[in-house]
Amino acid sequence: MSKIEIFDPAMCCSTGVCGPSINKELLRVATVINNMVKKGANVVRHNLSSEPQAFIDNKKINEYLNSKGADILPITLVDGEVKKIKEYPTNEEFAEWSGLSKKEISNVTIKKPTKSCGCNHKGCC
Repeated sequence: MSKIEIFDPAMCCSTGVCGPSINKELLRVATVINNMVKKGANVVRHNLSSEPQAFIDNKKINEYLNSKGADILPITLVDGEVKKIKEYPTNEEFAEWSGLSKKEISNVTIKKPTKSCGCNHKGCC
């Protein structure tokens, strides 16, 4: 399985999925990465605001930032090679690079509670 590294722009939290209005693209990426990690994929995200040293230590990322600026982010590396810049990978790309199926990485299951929440109102749980 390949190692996938995503170098994110500066965000308020590790996934960028926070605050009053959630960016749907960041939610998709966070969900896909979570599913991939659960299936054993080697995926690492680096946030510029919380892990600036990772951007300095990686020669390729450092060169991109010095020549193009932070507007080039996000950058995705697969086994150390730049695969995508300025946007996040698609589900198809994540599947191809990880060796997992698109269904495995994008399947979201919402489980209904098995017991009542105790609120005495139908549909409140």
